[in-house]
Amino acid sequence: MTLFSPLTLGDLTLQNRLVMAPLTRVRSGRHGVPGPLVAEHYRQRSTLGLIVSEGTYPSHAGQGFPGQPGLVTPEQIAGWREVTDAVHSEGGLIVAQVMHAGRVTHAATTGGREVVAPSAIAIDGVTRTYDGKEPYPVPRALGTDELSSVIEEFVQGSKNAIAAGFDGVELHAANGYLLHEFLSPASNRREDSYGGSPENRARFVAEVVEAVADAIGAGRVGIRISPEHNIQDALETDGDDVRATYGSLLDRISPLGLSYLSVLHKNPAGELVQDLRRAFSGPVLVNSGFGEITTREEALSIMAGGVGDAVVVGRPAIANPDLVYRWSRDLPLNAVDPSTFYSAGAEGYTDYPALQS
Repeated sequence: MTLFSPLTLGDLTLQNRLVMAPLTRVRSGRHGVPGPLVAEHYRQRSTLGLIVSEGTYPSHAGQGFPGQPGLVTPEQIAGWREVTDAVHSEGGLIVAQVMHAGRVTHAATTGGREVVAPSAIAIDGVTRTYDGKEPYPVPRALGTDELSSVIEEFVQGSKNAIAAGFDGVELHAANGYLLHEFLSPASNRREDSYGGSPENRARFVAEVVEAVADAIGAGRVGIRISPEHNIQDALETDGDDVRATYGSLLDRISPLGLSYLSVLHKNPAGELVQDLRRAFSGPVLVNSGFGEITTREEALSIMAGGVGDAVVVGRPAIANPDLVYRWSRDLPLNAVDPSTFYSAGAEGYTDYPALQS
């Protein structure tokens, strides 16, 4: 197998093993409706083996950022249908990353809705809202009896993704958002059956995965994790606890026959990621490029060394809509412009040139 050979992920057959990472681009307006600009952005990148959409909220309380798209209203679903149709018209595949922000938000972003989390612990820092930057609030700890309704939000958001034409979903259990908040002992101080031990902290995430897999089919469900990433105060600094927590999660979800497991970690060839890979029964996608940009050489090395089944890339896919063409021929890349990552309009979004029309 090579970076440019086909790959089966559950119900999906990819034409190559380059996967576009879920990249926050916040160009869907105040109502979270993806428009023609969003459709064009994703259409341009359809030659990648799989596109994972930016994090998309399954409930209004789960919105994390101004301009973030949702999977809640009929207008949002219709907007995403235009996106998925555009990708499919070019022969591409796209899954929706379903993301509940948890405590990584503010009432000024969610339309006044209460900020919730596993425990009443605020992030140390500020967040950007529609009213400007604000300190993160202390969230309200979700009651045990509320968790089933949050699970249903993930289920309904995933059903809405399928209705919008997505080929599947990726459940976001990484980078400090709600599902990851349950996994981390720093953000989860619960004393019920969803906190304390590694097995208990993994329980809610496993129940979300099981419910979504039951609703739309396991072969269309992936999950993204980021053990030891230590971002947004979802700290995981005890190696034994990390192994026990993610081992418990994989014990629950591996038998389901999921589409894939996506792991963000700075050392994908290291013992932790490779142990997790062996514990998972399906394909594993690896992403090392959060701190540093993934290079062509690194991606080729990951595949040649059997480190993962596919390589997830972010910034190279932002700046190069024809990344597969360029990397397959070892051609120069466009330089990425970070100043446009979270801005508005076409600049830095749809205006990066391709080498071939």
